[in-house]
Amino acid sequence: MFDESKKNANSYGELAVELLSEISKIYWSKMFHYIKDNNIDINNVNCFIIDPESIILYFSKEYLAIEYCGNPFSKVIQPKSQKVITLNDWTKENITTQQFMEKIIGFQFDGSSGVVYPLISDLYEDLVLPTNAGMEKLIDLKWNFAAQNHSIGFNADGIDIVGNQFVRLINCTFFDCKNNDLKTRTIKWMDFLPLKYDDTLEGEYDELKFNFSEYSSNWLRDMFYQYPEPVDYKYDKLPKMNHFIELFGDSTNSETDITSFLEQDENKFIMTMAFQGIRSVGQVECKWQSENRPNIKPDFFVLKANGYADIVEFKLPNIKHGAIVGRNNRENFSSEINSYIAQTRVYQQYFDDPNNQMWCEKEHDIKAYKPRRYLVVGRRSDFEAEVWMEIKAQYQDLEIITYDDLVDTVVAQFYQ
Repeated sequence: MFDESKKNANSYGELAVELLSEISKIYWSKMFHYIKDNNIDINNVNCFIIDPESIILYFSKEYLAIEYCGNPFSKVIQPKSQKVITLNDWTKENITTQQFMEKIIGFQFDGSSGVVYPLISDLYEDLVLPTNAGMEKLIDLKWNFAAQNHSIGFNADGIDIVGNQFVRLINCTFFDCKNNDLKTRTIKWMDFLPLKYDDTLEGEYDELKFNFSEYSSNWLRDMFYQYPEPVDYKYDKLPKMNHFIELFGDSTNSETDITSFLEQDENKFIMTMAFQGIRSVGQVECKWQSENRPNIKPDFFVLKANGYADIVEFKLPNIKHGAIVGRNNRENFSSEINSYIAQTRVYQQYFDDPNNQMWCEKEHDIKAYKPRRYLVVGRRSDFEAEVWMEIKAQYQDLEIITYDDLVDTVVAQFYQ
């Protein structure tokens, strides 16, 4: 059954407000009232779908897609919160449903199979669908395909909805590679509702008819839906490792993006497992006590079981001009790598001073005496194994590891 909504073609913003208001009457409002009237514990309901942080609407001539954004594990409902609504109107473009899907995802598929991944049922959870270029990059980055339960598609020419039907995507991830960067598109929750579009009417009006029967029939089921979660410690952490890989695999992300991710409480296990620590602390500013020098702020202190801390500094995985220069037994680190090493050397100088040691322990509860310095930089392919080891051996209290080394060190511990 299609409900009719006729609206001026230049006022899709107003149409979006009216649509969401109509959906609210038969869907979200029913959830609110049911929870209130039956004294339901919100820890047992799908707060994400009831109160998302924002909503994105996508219009084509055949579908309305509604994307929910925010924290899918939220257990907070604010009945009168203001929502950010974003609108994408493609009704004036003669695009197929497959092209509509690709515009939403953000990249085109490059499969050679001649087969489009078909969406033939009403619900898809944990779908992973990379382009061929994306798959090659995931393999190169050692993205862990066993990290979670998912359905994965290979060598697809695209993705398309079969038949004029309702489709829901939950926790679906799409990958591509552009300019050697991994591109990731995650859809946490998106509904595709069929519509009928008619722009042949006289005047400045278009006619759109929407089918909201899925919402009116299944609001109670959706209210109690439990978003997919890993079932044990390993499968809780491995997807986070994949997110870390996705982050450093895209060169548009900065060092700050990487370190901010690792500072989040749910991701701190990466630092402690990679560097054999019991706790990690990021962005601690340390003042010189005996000299007038600029304060230091290492990316991380990793506290060990013996009570003392080591220092970890992150640089980008993409080395601009090569890691090693010279030849014929005269190889050395490039000026870029040496500049990074020099930065960590300042940290060493800081903790050579007992006054600085005492101040840092008093102010930040961090004990450090001749801390080992770790520099995370580059990919394993940037360094020739034998030459690399020979050069590294020249540096005391300094360990240079690649992003591949870090990932392998953490992931290996889940399979011991």
